[in-house]
Amino acid sequence: MIVAFSITPLGVGEGVAEPVARAVQVVRDSGLPNHTDAMFTTVEGEWDEVMDVIKRAVEAVAEVAPRVSLVLKADMRQGVTDGMTSKLESLERHLS
Repeated sequence: MIVAFSITPLGVGEGVAEPVARAVQVVRDSGLPNHTDAMFTTVEGEWDEVMDVIKRAVEAVAEVAPRVSLVLKADMRQGVTDGMTSKLESLERHLS
């Protein structure tokens, strides 16, 4: 499965880079395929491992923020591995 998620720390003022960096570090340390852009972090793996990473990322932000907002979008497709890469490769073939 591929999950794109966004964690927003609330109640910490306008500067959220440090709390968000805590979440991104959890994802990077997980060893799962991942990508972070300006809006979302995307992670790929099995349900339990992906959801565990997201839970730990939320907890890492909650350590420094009194309130945390979580938005996620999931693509669950059995038998697909390396979906993050293969979806982009397919798109690029259509753009060429």
